[in-house]
Parts: sequence; structure tokens; C-alpha cells
Amino acid sequence: MLALQRTTHAVLHALGGELADLHLTAAETNALANLADRGALSVSQLSSETGTKASTLTNVLDRLENRGYLVREPDAADRRSFRLVLTESGATVAARAREAITDLEDRALGSLSPTQIAGFHAVITALREVS
Repeated sequence: MLALQRTTHAVLHALGGELADLHLTAAETNALANLADRGALSVSQLSSETGTKASTLTNVLDRLENRGYLVREPDAADRRSFRLVLTESGATVAARAREAITDLEDRALGSLSPTQIAGFHAVITALREVS
């Protein structure tokens, strides 16, 4: 587990360097990249996708909304809920964050075999399901 923590910090440091000019926190990058992948989501859906508690995510979303990267729109299917929608500038930043993540993943896993990558994903899935 310590190796996983060290790896997580190394990945976050590398992404922070790639995206330094955007002045995003790791949590903001995570939220934006997930919205880039999945489009408009509810707070609970984004919480599940990012592995972040909804109460913690609220502060992240407030910051992203204040920067003009997303808006909260009423959910037509459930008027008590909101959908998180990227703005045009938010979509641009989110695409850049997603691209940086993809590039880092490609560099890190590029020399591994499909079997090794499948094993990596199996371990990550097992760890996520424990919590």
C-alpha cells in the first residue's frame, strides 16, 4: 500500500507540473477529467466517479464554478438535483487535463504487455472495491 501511495503522489506531482499554468488542485483536475469523459453528471455521480465524498466535492465544484469552468443546472428528471455541465472554457480546460492524464498513462504503461496492463487494472479494481 505504501508503494501505491508513493505512486499516487508521483502521478499527482507529474500532472501538476504538466498543468501548472492552469492552477488546478488534484481534486479539480480529477473532477474536470471525469466530466470531460462522461459529460453532464449529478453531484452523486461525479462523487462516485472521482472517489470523493459529496461533501468534499462541493468545495471543489464551488471553485470550478467561480472560475467559470462549470455550471449547476437543474436536473429535469429530479428537480431536487443538479447536473454539472462544463462551460466552453471548462470543456477546454477539462480536455487538456484529460489529455495530460492520457499522455502520462501512455508513457507509464507503454512498455507493458496487455496482460500486465490487465493485471494492473485488476489490482486497482480490487482496491477500489475494498473501500
